[in-house]
Amino acid sequence: MLGIVVAFIGIGLAQITGLAWFDGAASVVIGVILAAVATFLSYECKGLLVGESAKSPVVKSIRALIGEHSDKASVNELLTMHLGPEDVLVNISLDFADDLSSADVERLVSDLETKIKNHHPEVKRVFIEAQSFAAHSRQ
Repeated sequence: MLGIVVAFIGIGLAQITGLAWFDGAASVVIGVILAAVATFLSYECKGLLVGESAKSPVVKSIRALIGEHSDKASVNELLTMHLGPEDVLVNISLDFADDLSSADVERLVSDLETKIKNHHPEVKRVFIEAQSFAAHSRQ
């Protein structure tokens, strides 16, 4: 829309004053506007194409939610990625306490997924991997 306004002003000034360079100047300004918009769009699209992690406060909040269960599990690694503007994927590698039963691990995983999604509606998918700290360190 800004380009149309600039073109209208350039052509109007050229008609009123009889100076053709107003039309040419308007064309140059439109070119600068198009270049600026293209630069902005390429920067924004790059993040979505390459993969952009969630913002730091979201990651810290997810770590804090997991930290509430620090006696049962500890974080080996936490990865996030935007799949869309309001669609975040969370991958978590957890080292569960050795004394937990498989039913306890299932309950904890389900509880963590629910808490994360409730606190962060943009998180649509949560994948939790059970892995010992030693095994994670070797990889």
